[in-house]
Amino acid sequence: MSAETVSVTGWGRTAPTTARLIRPRTYEEAAAAVRDCGPRGGIARGLGRAYGDAAQNAGGAVLDMTGLDRVHVIDAANGIVLCDAGVSLHRLMRVLLPLGWFVPVTPGTRQVTVGGAIGADIHGKNHHVCGAFSRHVLSFELLTADGEVRTVSRGTPLFDATTGGMGLTGVILTATVQLQPVETALMSVDTERARDLDDLMARLSASDDRYRYSVAWIDLLARGAATGRAVLTRGNHAPLEALGTRARREPPALRTSRLPAMPAHLPEGLLTRTTVGLFNELWYRRAPRARTGQLQSISAFFHPLDGVPHWNRVYGRGGLVQYQFVVGYGQEETLRRIVRRVSERRCPSFLAVLKRFGDADPGWLSFPVPGWTLALDIPASLPGLGALLDELDEEVADAGGRVYLAKDSRLRPELLAAMYPRLDDFRALRAELDPRAVFVSDLSRRLSL
Repeated sequence: MSAETVSVTGWGRTAPTTARLIRPRTYEEAAAAVRDCGPRGGIARGLGRAYGDAAQNAGGAVLDMTGLDRVHVIDAANGIVLCDAGVSLHRLMRVLLPLGWFVPVTPGTRQVTVGGAIGADIHGKNHHVCGAFSRHVLSFELLTADGEVRTVSRGTPLFDATTGGMGLTGVILTATVQLQPVETALMSVDTERARDLDDLMARLSASDDRYRYSVAWIDLLARGAATGRAVLTRGNHAPLEALGTRARREPPALRTSRLPAMPAHLPEGLLTRTTVGLFNELWYRRAPRARTGQLQSISAFFHPLDGVPHWNRVYGRGGLVQYQFVVGYGQEETLRRIVRRVSERRCPSFLAVLKRFGDADPGWLSFPVPGWTLALDIPASLPGLGALLDELDEEVADAGGRVYLAKDSRLRPELLAAMYPRLDDFRALRAELDPRAVFVSDLSRRLSL
């Protein structure tokens, strides 16, 4: 087990803090690290793709769990995998696709660990059909503050507190996950343009049930009659019959491409309203008005940005804020107002996506509830951004919605209870399970979790 003092930040690179980074290689080393993490406590960390401060711990310990990355058992007949929490979704895809299986849920990056997927209860383009990641987790092993390793099964309070609990109930060591059967490593994709936000929501509502995966890119710089114009992309796993005769004989495999990494230091001011506006215009115009049945690779459909290492550096030294919220069905006017406000404010966002959520997941702090979710990336250096997002928080809370803690870096704690009704239950279980506050993070301190 190695340890060093380093500066740690989230993917947004907005609020680095210094911590003792510990890299356990065995379960016993992980238990020792928890016992010895010191008065400032510790928090588990995976591949660092939480945008905000959820996997940081100023002055304390951060446990890098990526050294625990064994795939223990694959039940290829029933589609069940038992693996360490430090295994990435990328590795699982490489191992499972040739066997005819795929991860049940993936976000916009495959560089996420299984432990991180559970702790953030990640969602993907298929939530309207399949729910969040925790819905497919059968059980996991959790190292708690007392040094005990507990087997936690679905349907128990500890399961529901941990899924979406941002690592604050303990360190996940292993997980047993139910997989998704697939015949190929390709997606059959339909793409269409929507002229404005209302047109987009109508298209999603009318036909989303035909697709397992669905997402819309929105041009948040478009104004007037074009406000909320979008490119809607939906797909299903391609069946074997969609492939040619020769391709059918080859086992499915994850194929990826990789561009050169972004430079460590980019000039400030690359992402201006002008440059982002030009990008958005080109992106919208190059999209087909309507195209069906295009075959795309899994990496191209789910994870296009993974092909650009360190793409977050394009935002410069100031970093980026990803703001994601959800409001329920029936609150479409709130969504319209927010899109209009961001558009009128001319926020230079080229990564803005809208999705529909299905049934709520059982995690007490899980983000998805039935409704519309919008996620947007904004340069953190944008003047007045904090005040704007504070105002949007108020609108979201008033509408009964919530923001995503895995991406948050600046939510005011007084709004948390309105957004997450099971917050008191979560705090009570944490107080009972971890009375000495062994598991803490910058996020938990900021929001009094």
